[in-house]
Amino acid sequence: MENNLNFEETMKELEKVVQALENGELNLDESIKEFEKGMKLSKDASKYLEDAEKKITILVNKDNEIKEEDF
Repeated sequence: MENNLNFEETMKELEKVVQALENGELNLDESIKEFEKGMKLSKDASKYLEDAEKKITILVNKDNEIKEEDF
């Protein structure tokens, strides 16, 4: 992720972009810039979720063996 925002901050910024686009007061160039920003933020948020999903694992002890399984 290229931004320095955490997941929650990324989502707040994405919400601001959506509100600005829905407001309808932006000209075409501003709308395109906001849309591009929103797409990047959306991609970053998805990456955060993918990374979190990979980290969620359960350690199961079977026959004195530790086995890592996806949650």
